[in-house]
Amino acid sequence: MVAESPLSPADYWEDRYATSERVWSGRVNRVLADIADSLTAGRAPGRALDLGCGEGADAIWLATIGWDVTGVDLSATAVRRATEAARASGLDVSRVRFVAADLSDPLPATLPHDAYDLVTASFLHSTVELPRTDILRRAAALVAPGGHLLITSHAAAPPWAGAEHRAHAAQHPFLTPDEEIAELALDPEQWETVAAETRTREAVGPDGEPATLDDGVVLLRRR
Repeated sequence: MVAESPLSPADYWEDRYATSERVWSGRVNRVLADIADSLTAGRAPGRALDLGCGEGADAIWLATIGWDVTGVDLSATAVRRATEAARASGLDVSRVRFVAADLSDPLPATLPHDAYDLVTASFLHSTVELPRTDILRRAAALVAPGGHLLITSHAAAPPWAGAEHRAHAAQHPFLTPDEEIAELALDPEQWETVAAETRTREAVGPDGEPATLDDGVVLLRRR
């Protein structure tokens, strides 16, 4: 995914967060909530890694239902807001932590390898260059045997997307779930496809306009 920009992905996203009071809604991603509930049916939550955690809503929600969570984002401002939100929620701070790191580079050495029961990436898209597939492959290597990799993506740009986002989507179409799996090219002897589907949800835009959106959902289990 490449767009002409003088900014690196880290600088682009830091600027976006730093110039906005809030970027995201603060609500958990519905796909993540539904799947996390199914993964913990009859078993205790484990360790989770949230890639591109933004202002922390998904990571905080996971922590409230018992996961030990690490959230990673490019933006130091996003990580600061996420940390503040976790403290304000009254969570035990040992259950959730946030790390500012450039996901274009190898994931931070401070993250345990092959140790996460759930690695999730929700809407990990960027209008400036970001090696998304490489990031997801590296993240897959952090999934423990029996653990899951969950990727939730836009199937199309929302109707309220600005001209920059619409132009980028036209030049770089969003991957279907099957295309996502093919791009990852993970060893099928080590990975089982649990779900590769499109889910529909109702959403409300920044100006209150309602819309029906489609999300691509990929859930893989490491054998």
